[in-house]
Amino acid sequence: MAGDDGDWWFCLKHMKVEHGPGCPNKDRMGPYPTESAAAGALALARERNEAWRRDDGED
Repeated sequence: MAGDDGDWWFCLKHMKVEHGPGCPNKDRMGPYPTESAAAGALALARERNEAWRRDDGED
């Protein structure tokens, strides 16, 4: 893939990392600063959701 020169995205439709223009934004997560950050998009979202659920349970 291209170098770390711009925005990286994770496409939810194709379940893969994209660099620059690609699928419509409604079908992807990002932008991320690096390819590896985009590759971890689903894990990051899962971690954040779990943290929010824990925080909501404390109220």
